[in-house]
Formats: sequence, C-alpha cells, structure tokens
Amino acid sequence: MRQRSTVFAALTTTIAIGLAGCGQPVTDPPPPEQDLPVKTVVPQADPAARWAAGYCDAVTHLVRALAALPAVDPSTPQKASRTSSELLSSVVDGLDRSLAGLNALGAPPVPSADAGRKDVIGQFAEIRAEAENARRRIDAARGNATATKAALGEARATLDRIDALDYLSGLKDVPALAAAEQRAPACRELDQPAG
Repeated sequence: MRQRSTVFAALTTTIAIGLAGCGQPVTDPPPPEQDLPVKTVVPQADPAARWAAGYCDAVTHLVRALAALPAVDPSTPQKASRTSSELLSSVVDGLDRSLAGLNALGAPPVPSADAGRKDVIGQFAEIRAEAENARRRIDAARGNATATKAALGEARATLDRIDALDYLSGLKDVPALAAAEQRAPACRELDQPAG
C-alpha cells in the first residue's frame, strides 16, 4: 500500500510541529473526503477473489480514516492537546471499523490460510489500544505543556507503528490469496501509488 507513506509523512510532520511549535499560527485542514460505504463487486464464481475483496474493503476503512485525519493545531498547548485527541479518536474509529470488517469476514476459502488475517487483526487491536491510551494521556495532560509533549510523543510512536504495517500481508503471504488479490479491484486500488 504505497499511498499510506505520503499520508504518514504529512502526519508525522504535523505531530512533530505540534511537539515543537505550541504558540504558532494555525492552518486550515483540507476538507475531509466523503466517507462512503465500502463494497466491492467480484464475480460469485471466484470465492477467493470475493474473500480478498472483503479483506481489502475492511482495510480500506483504516486507510480512509488516515487519509482524512484532522490537523493538529499547535498554536497553544490546550489546542494541541484537543486536536491531537481528535486525531487519535479518528485513528481509533478507523481501526474499529477495519477490525469489525476483518472479524466479520471470517476465514478465507483456502485451507490453512487464516494466519495472515489473524495476525493483522492482532496488530490492529494492539495499535488501537496504544492509540486509545495515548488519547487518554493527552486528555489527562491538557494544560500541562510537559505532559502534553510526552503524550504527543507517545501518539507519534503509535502512528509510526501504523505506518510500518503491511496491510495486505494477510493476502500476500498465501499464494492463492495473493493471486486472488490481483483479481479484486479493491485490493488493486489499495496497492496503487498516491495521487
């Protein structure tokens, strides 16, 4: 998934500015993209491609949430805290939606091929817990510049962990699912470069 690198480069820069720049002027965030329901149509005669499309549809919830994250306002410690909390709430929401989709998907129609999906679910669940803990620390630290800075550092580490994920590893590690991924339009869209 190549487009996430661009999103995270911008995002980690924003948080770095938030860590260093309390008291700076605010820039308006870009308008959020429309959050449409995710559904991909794949021929019924291809159960592996249908499953791969469902997998990619589930992951797309997180990708969309990351692409539409609210901006961090570093103008004051209070605003940096509030907007960072909102950003992490968006990350948690995207992870919740992706986890719900991956859990509802069930095992693939390929024998002994569910380890990748389960691994991604485990990683998403761990990162979701980290993001929620970072959000709570930020909320508790409001008004305390030192504690806010430490909590923002924790948030950045969580986002860096998301950036390191290969969302499609649940498909790519199994040859039959890797081939099915190529037949699923939703998966091909996730694997395209940004822009």
